[in-house]
Amino acid sequence: MLPTQTGPELRQARQRYLQHGEIPPVDLVGALVSRSWSRSLEAGLTPVGRQPSPLHLNASQVARATDRQRELVAHARPVMEYLHAQTRDSGSMVILADDRGVLLQTLGDTDFLDRAERVALMQGASWHESQRGTNAIGTAIAESAPVVVHGAEHFLERNGFLTCAAAPVTAPDGRLLGVLDISGDYRGRHPHTFGLVRAAAQMIENRLFEVRYGDVLRLRFHPLAEGIGTVAEGVVALTEDGWITGANRAGLALLGLCPADLGATPITRVFQVKASALADWGRLRSSEAMPVISNNGERMFLRVELGRGARRILVPAQSQNVSRSDALEHLNTGDGAMKAAIEKARRVAGKPIALLLQGESGAGKEIFAKACHDSGPRQAKPFVAVNCATLPENLIEAELFGYVPGAFSGARKEGCVGRIRSANGGTLFLDEIGDMPLAQQVRLLRVLQEREVVPVGGGEPITVDFVLICASHRNLKMEMEAGRFRADLYYRINGLALMLPPLRDRSDFAALTARMLGEVSPGRQLRLDDTVASAFSKYSWPGNLRQLVNVLRTACALANDDEFTIRWEHLPDDLIDELSHTSQRTEVAAVELPHEENLQALSSAAITRAIELSSGNMSEAARRLGISRNTLYRRLKNINSGA
Repeated sequence: MLPTQTGPELRQARQRYLQHGEIPPVDLVGALVSRSWSRSLEAGLTPVGRQPSPLHLNASQVARATDRQRELVAHARPVMEYLHAQTRDSGSMVILADDRGVLLQTLGDTDFLDRAERVALMQGASWHESQRGTNAIGTAIAESAPVVVHGAEHFLERNGFLTCAAAPVTAPDGRLLGVLDISGDYRGRHPHTFGLVRAAAQMIENRLFEVRYGDVLRLRFHPLAEGIGTVAEGVVALTEDGWITGANRAGLALLGLCPADLGATPITRVFQVKASALADWGRLRSSEAMPVISNNGERMFLRVELGRGARRILVPAQSQNVSRSDALEHLNTGDGAMKAAIEKARRVAGKPIALLLQGESGAGKEIFAKACHDSGPRQAKPFVAVNCATLPENLIEAELFGYVPGAFSGARKEGCVGRIRSANGGTLFLDEIGDMPLAQQVRLLRVLQEREVVPVGGGEPITVDFVLICASHRNLKMEMEAGRFRADLYYRINGLALMLPPLRDRSDFAALTARMLGEVSPGRQLRLDDTVASAFSKYSWPGNLRQLVNVLRTACALANDDEFTIRWEHLPDDLIDELSHTSQRTEVAAVELPHEENLQALSSAAITRAIELSSGNMSEAARRLGISRNTLYRRLKNINSGA
């Protein structure tokens, strides 16, 4: 039976709908409910009669679903208890649902809980709109907005005794996490319930924001100075160069932004103030509200909080001549190619852009990836590195995605969260991704698209949030064209591709070596003997940075404490032999073949022989010759043209 207080017009409209399929007009039920009724109809639901069996999770499935949203549940529970205290004895209940409409937590009055259970308003039940028709939880998810559904506005007639108010809870990056709802008997409807549940949802969002961005620079703002610190304040998080990387719902609304703008909007686009001025205010006057003008001409007051980990000076992204002291700048020892890669990486720090690092083995790809993490807004969160080339093929899936207890023979009885979940909130670095089997590439692509992981052995999807950096010594574009690497995965991981130069092509060898000596043996003030330094600079270093640092570590160990110069006797025998042959080849070319035509003939013969020995592998041939691949191609072009 329909509730009488919804009015005769709505009852008549429902009757016309039942008899003729006529959706109630917007001026009677509102545009939101009208749209929801249409969606319910399209989902195959009918207001009366037997419905398709909706999803209902068992206890273990509820536990996994709760674990999937453990951060949301942890911060929502105290707010739910507060709401329950405010609405106690009013014949109502407080509900937390996940982003799929599954009820995770419920609190309420015993007498109403009994009635609610008759319509499956209980833990584990799905109240997605496609399964329960128009209802506050499901419709809030569908509309991505706060919703009130009262009495006969519910699509299913059996739910007409309810009055429900719900508000979505979103993550600081704009992702929907779940829905907070207050449901009760329609006869006890209170006009303030809608405002109460909206404020409570914002309290949860603000708490999630503080946890995520507690270590970085934040701005709190409101059109009134007194509004800062209230539930109505806007809050945004900034990267070190002034890009907005996170915001609460009020912050997006006050700035006229949407979630898609996060990571792609500099603060100067919304406020008429330089980023460096914000940093200065935060250091000197953090307790005072700073008056600013937004770019739409409105006056705003903001408070700057530097955060526990915001140690660096916030500078405008356009300023390239400002001194920096972060982990990326530590890698800048003067080589132009490395400097360009560092600056590009810095510009995307904190933005949802995947990095793809290409370069020879040992060129420092993992070091570069770690520096990107340590220089970004997630530096306090995990950096998880996975070498895809060293994982046994039969264990890659379990290592990456985790597994449930007893998923396979030999699995740990407590299961495993997996490397991807371990990186949640931080950075996931997939080294040598070009060596990942095609079957696992498909699963990885699904994770990157849906930002969810399903452990081996089944279970509910688990939401993950991480910055992705991939690396490979292989040419992934050529691997893709050869069918050994999926094209869809290639374009997913290739947000910004950076080529790290091999050691032999770097112009900063002397400065780089000095820095490495200081890191390998701090406090000893060691330097290279001039003849050793000269031989090092002419050597091809096929193992790149990895080889150089191993050589320096060995040399430092062989040098006595009272020695301050690395000499030939401190070097490994095999390296001395290679350096000697490099020196001899250089001397022969300079002394025995002074004529230009003889030099050209020698160069041509040497190049041809190196290519033959390398079976046509141009990178290997370049390494044998001690030159870069670009130089090899240039010399081949000269030979073929007769120059």
